[in-house]
Amino acid sequence: MKKYLPWIIGLAIVAAFIAILPFSVTIVPIAEVEAQQRSEAFDPVAYVDGIWESQILPIVEEKAVDLAAILSEIEVDEKGFATKEQLTAIAEESGLITVGEAHVYLVKGEGVVTAIDSESRTGTLTMQLVGYDGPITVKLYIGPRIPSDETAVRDAVGFINFGDFRDQTEYGKVGAELNKRVASTVLSELDLSALEGKRIAFTGAMGIRTFNLINIDVSTITLVPIQVEVLE
Repeated sequence: MKKYLPWIIGLAIVAAFIAILPFSVTIVPIAEVEAQQRSEAFDPVAYVDGIWESQILPIVEEKAVDLAAILSEIEVDEKGFATKEQLTAIAEESGLITVGEAHVYLVKGEGVVTAIDSESRTGTLTMQLVGYDGPITVKLYIGPRIPSDETAVRDAVGFINFGDFRDQTEYGKVGAELNKRVASTVLSELDLSALEGKRIAFTGAMGIRTFNLINIDVSTITLVPIQVEVLE
């Protein structure tokens, strides 16, 4: 009898486990799981709704630096390039440096519109920046779209961090939705047909990509506008 005792105990444990199994495992239908996932899906529109006026606009108003002053600090060679070393020093003082080594700034200034390119879906205007007479051409996106890889607004405000989101997809959706918000609330108000020759005041976000580069082409800087006012 003793030699069978371990077997008897083992069978008893298995039987007990089988007996409680129906009470310890919950089977959830796939449709219910999918519905739950949909209910928890990230909503970039709602996210941007919650921060645009309450956080982004006040931060831009508070932290935007003079664009003419920043560009005047950049030493540009005859080909329109600047060294990463000097750009990094400027960004550390006046902007932010992202994990991907992009230099991003919140900027402000005034300029006279000298040209408008509205044929492209990612149209731009060119302006003569007041207070700057250097070689860098300054442009501003006028839409109707802003390039999908343009994340200057998201990155420059300083409080939207990758770690706050579940994955890169959610983080990317925030950048895209911010660009859509610019297009719908800022650019849609501009009368492009009457803008050339006018003086404008603006705030915006600017990004300079430097990853894996030693010398960076800064011959043209294109801003994402956050506020634009026609002065004259």
